[in-house]
Amino acid sequence: MDRVVPPEQPAAVGRIPLAVVVIDGDGLVSHWSTGARRLFGRSKEAALGRAAGELLPVSGALAEDGSPGGTASYPAAGRARLSRQGEDGRIDVLWWAYPLVGPGPERLLVLAADAARFDAAHSVERIAPGFALHTDFPGSDELARRLPEILPSMSVQESTRIVAQVLELGYPVIEFSLQDRVPVTPDWGVPRRDGVRRGARRQAAGPDPEQDLEYAAVRERLEFLNEVSGRIGSSLDLARTIHEVSAAVVPRFTDVAGTFLREQVVAGEGFPDGPPDATTLWHRVAVEHVDAPGRWDDVVPVGESMPFPVDTPFFRCMTTGEPVLVPRISEEMGTAIADRFEKRDVRPLINGRSMLVVPLKARNVVLGFMILLRHPERAVFNDMDRVTGAELAARAGLVLDNARMYTYQESVAETLQHSMLPQVAPRMPGCDTATRYLPGTFLGRVGGDWFDSIKLPGSRTALVVGDVMGHGLNSAAMMGQLRTAVQTMAALDLPPDQLLRNLDDLAQRLGEHYLATCLYAVYDPIAGELLMANAGHVPPVLVRAADGRSELLELPTGAPIGVGGVPFETVRVAVAPGDRLVMCTDGLVEVRGEDIGVGLATLCESAAHPAASMDDACDTIIRALGARGGRKDDVALLMARLGGIAAQDMARWQLPAEPGEVATARRLAREQLAAWALDEQADTLELLVSEVVTNAVRHTDSARIELRLVRTDALLCEVTDDGHTLPALRAAGPDDESGRGLSVVSALAREWGTSRSGAGKSVWFELQLRPSRRVLAPATHGR
Repeated sequence: MDRVVPPEQPAAVGRIPLAVVVIDGDGLVSHWSTGARRLFGRSKEAALGRAAGELLPVSGALAEDGSPGGTASYPAAGRARLSRQGEDGRIDVLWWAYPLVGPGPERLLVLAADAARFDAAHSVERIAPGFALHTDFPGSDELARRLPEILPSMSVQESTRIVAQVLELGYPVIEFSLQDRVPVTPDWGVPRRDGVRRGARRQAAGPDPEQDLEYAAVRERLEFLNEVSGRIGSSLDLARTIHEVSAAVVPRFTDVAGTFLREQVVAGEGFPDGPPDATTLWHRVAVEHVDAPGRWDDVVPVGESMPFPVDTPFFRCMTTGEPVLVPRISEEMGTAIADRFEKRDVRPLINGRSMLVVPLKARNVVLGFMILLRHPERAVFNDMDRVTGAELAARAGLVLDNARMYTYQESVAETLQHSMLPQVAPRMPGCDTATRYLPGTFLGRVGGDWFDSIKLPGSRTALVVGDVMGHGLNSAAMMGQLRTAVQTMAALDLPPDQLLRNLDDLAQRLGEHYLATCLYAVYDPIAGELLMANAGHVPPVLVRAADGRSELLELPTGAPIGVGGVPFETVRVAVAPGDRLVMCTDGLVEVRGEDIGVGLATLCESAAHPAASMDDACDTIIRALGARGGRKDDVALLMARLGGIAAQDMARWQLPAEPGEVATARRLAREQLAAWALDEQADTLELLVSEVVTNAVRHTDSARIELRLVRTDALLCEVTDDGHTLPALRAAGPDDESGRGLSVVSALAREWGTSRSGAGKSVWFELQLRPSRRVLAPATHGR
């Protein structure tokens, strides 16, 4: 309800000077009106060429380097107290700033007034600058008529362009309360407050039809821009954003809209380097139109890429970064454009139409452009349309750049993440594995989930699943660091609890934001057991082969990696051949709004479901848990079938640590290979056993050594003693009598390595299996 000023308090009418300042693209003052000199106390000569940020309180409308752009393509307003040049005291200033687009150098128009004049003349709740629609006030076209009189000397076309932009961006007003406001006019005749506020009645003279048409046109354009702003940018998906931008302008603003983007933007690469030229490839990513279906598809198909020559309006738009208006495409221009399309005549589609080419820019770099066409029977594009198109393109360019940056970061993170996810071997000694990784479905779907299987000495396998907290590039990079650290420490054959403790220390040294959960298990197929430790991770599921029963293993939860100060504990779990271990991240079992116990129960149930293969078993789990819906996080799933190693596939001997026992070791190894029908490897094995056992005898103080052979997909030989010094490769000179043993092992074995065991060390190597044709009876084990 409008508030009426009481008769005993008549509204005063005063004339207050209005300062007008124009700022160029470098952030320097290019026009300083007489009103500006009076208001700020600085002469025109002292102001021109100075940085605007030093003279005016419009920092919100300036970028960090002082150039216009702090508020993108939107007007800004404010109130500030400034020191007045040449006088003591300060002045209270109301200001409005309008960003300008167009061919001229003007980039920011600033209007300013002295707020103290209002304080002296009015008893009001507040005084604040603001903006309103042009049609909110009667007689508000006075600004449009008089503003050119106080602008710097410029052509009628230029001043009309600036006035049109001011009207379109929002009429400058002064607000006295939430309901009470007056419009700003150049010579500042302040009207009665009960006759100019929102919803006030028009003057008794009656409406002006021509003025009403102008009001309607401006209001329609403001509504159109607001509508477009609301329709674009609903997603950070680049393809969807492209469609939204193209569809937003058809048919209300144009009949045809073709969108072109630079090659780097479409490819999801970084920010385009350098300005475009005649060789720059532009990809047609969308074509929206109101013509008959299919009319444009064959002639200008989406997905085509092409350069644009220098003599075209398109090249001028993409190199200047300014809109290009062609009121009507003549037959001559239509033919010139058609010559660029091989074997396709586009003249029937474009001749006689009005064309507006607007750039899609972000941070002063042209990412693409839109070609807008109107049918011949429709009104041609005019200067007001060019301003509207430029504003529309500015908003669309910002949205596209956000989508481009998100797509680029996501692409980099996905590439990084997938490069760091291991290629897990499906078969390890006594253990078959299957894995699944699913990216998240939420924004920033790239996460830090990982899995791994690591070959350990003694035919053992380390199984790892981890989850870095958070999403995006940083999480993927942190995942890579932690995974590498786990692999390195696993090679040292550390117990699970010690490995997690070391990983926790590392995460704290890397930074306070390094947080992750991790489940680490070591499977020994000979002993038939799992050693496991947990750092805040989802517990694993064990499916028993004997009865098909599944159980959630109750492990000490521990704290996430990176918390620090919390101990970890290793748990020993006995397993039988054929048992299956299922390890996953919380993204598989956790759904927003649902207790995680429901997901864990579903995991147990689906893991126990019979399956023809490990891959089928993984797919069954994914389907069962995915059917609940609502998953947003990424998922890592690792399943291992614990096959064990049968007694007949292993032989073990305890030998005195004496030089004479080297020959005994060679004989035992040859006899065992004969029993396994692996005679073809006998010579190589005998040579390498001789080298490794000799090395152990020479460099240990223990009384006995152990020799073990294991037959799986490869032939494993392991020699263990009580020594603590790990042997290493070294370059033996021509006169050296030792130092060549491990070089021989490295040359002949498929793999080899050394590690510390519980009470000493072990040296192991593997040979590729090549079974012989004859079959021999098993040899007796032991000595």
